[in-house]
Parts: sequence; structure tokens; C-alpha cells
Amino acid sequence: MRILLQFPEGLKKEAIRHAEKYEKEGHEVFISGASCYGGCDLALDEAKAIGAEKIIHFGHAPFLKGSIGIPVEYIEYAIDVNLDVLKNAVGQIKEKRIALGTTVQHIHQFGEIKRIFEASGKTVFTGKGALAYYEGQVLGCDNLAVTQFGEAEAIVIVGDGLFHGIGIVSKKPVYVIHPKSGTVRNITDDIERIRKRRRGAIAKALECKRFAILVSTKPGQFNLRVAKKIKDKLRSVGKKGEIIIANEFSPITLANFTEFECYINTACPRIADDAEEFGKPILNPDMLEEMLSMLR
Repeated sequence: MRILLQFPEGLKKEAIRHAEKYEKEGHEVFISGASCYGGCDLALDEAKAIGAEKIIHFGHAPFLKGSIGIPVEYIEYAIDVNLDVLKNAVGQIKEKRIALGTTVQHIHQFGEIKRIFEASGKTVFTGKGALAYYEGQVLGCDNLAVTQFGEAEAIVIVGDGLFHGIGIVSKKPVYVIHPKSGTVRNITDDIERIRKRRRGAIAKALECKRFAILVSTKPGQFNLRVAKKIKDKLRSVGKKGEIIIANEFSPITLANFTEFECYINTACPRIADDAEEFGKPILNPDMLEEMLSMLR
């Protein structure tokens, strides 16, 4: 079988080992060199170009729910949490009722992680997101697993880095516990800074007249229907919008469209967090709705 292997940046160092394994099994193997940001970001163009019969996607849980014309096998990459240091870390969180989540790398231990919190006297709430594959799994674009509980006093994410925690929109304290060191970080202030930046982007967008509506061709991010509705909404308030299609958007390529004053992003919602790199306001659809409500 002709197969295409796809790896996120952190796992590309494993590519040769896996390629040799599949070749020994008799497969014709190709490796995608494209960037990869999540389970939504499949190397379809590369797969079609080589006539691949299957994509093997490493490092993420299954994401797509419909058919995309080629079989996709998701192979997760498990990383163990140091449960001993986690036991010590729990005591640094004073709130008694917490919403608990983790990333796909640690989801295989989620039951044990939850029991450690409960053993310390915490009431633990866990849920499943709209896009996530597992209960308790938090994605960069889906944190409903931890934000749906009004009775929780705080949100706790067990994970390496701030990416997943920083995307949470909540007025409650948000803590990130490092899976190896057990370091506890309260990132509530970091989240508030992002919230302020987003409010600033909305304020700037109010003065804009020409909008670029960004549509990604990545199979898990393709939202043409949403983009067309956004174009109509902009027109209804006297604004002009044009739809730009690309697999991936970069500040350099978009900067050449000099007449656009603001971007409306229908792809990965985390793009809006990089507005400073793009040099212009970037609004996600929910931010656009807030802007439109101010104009009506």
C-alpha cells in the first residue's frame, strides 16, 4: 500500500524510524514535510499528489467526523505524567471544586489523574468537548471539557506548556500543572491579557471598511458556509468583505493584500491570538458578532 506519514513538529524526529518500519512491512512510504498543527490539519494535498491510499497521522486523536475521500489512521503519542509530583502539586490549588482537563498525550492516565485530585478532597468535574475525541481532552480550539461547569471554582489543566490553557475563556482561576516537574502556574492574568487584546482588536475593527475573510482548505477548518454568511453580514452594516482561500495563512502573504484593513478568521481560532504578527486586527466569528452588535 502507498501510504503518507504525517507528523507534528515535535514528532518529526521520529519519522525515519516509522518510515523504515512500514517499509519492512512492504508498504511504499512517503513522509509529509508540511507543517502540522493538529488533528484537523491533514496533508491532503500531498496525499493526492502522490496517489496515497492512506494517511497515517501521528500525535493527535481522531478529529474529523466525515469522509474526506482517503482513509486516515490516527496514531496517538502517549507521554506519562509523573503521578508522584502531581500528588504534591494538588495541594497548591486551594479551590475545592475544580474542572479538570488534559491534552491527548496524557489522556491515557486521565482516570488516575482524576483520582489523585479526588483523594486530596477535591470535587472534580470532567466533561467532553464538542470537537474533542475523549472525555477530559482539551484542544486549542475546544475547551468545553472544562468550561461547561458553572459550579466549578477553578479550572485545572495538566499539560506541558501554556497553549491549551491560554485559550480558555473563563472568569475563574485557571491553573496549568506541568506533567513532569509538577510546577503549578496560575495563568489567569495571561488569559486576561489575551482578552484585553481581543477587545482592542474589536475596537479597531469598528473603524475598518474593507475586510478579508480567511478560509482555510485544511479539512478540519474549512468553513466556506460561515465565510459567506460573514460577507453578507458585513454588507448589511455597510462594510466590504472578500473571501481569501488558502491552506495556511502567513503574515507575509496576507500583507501583500494592502487594501484590507482587518481580517475575519474562520480557520483555527487561535490565529486571532497572533494579531500582532499580522499587523492588523483579526476577529474570530464570535468577536465579529460582538462588533456587529455595536453597529446595530
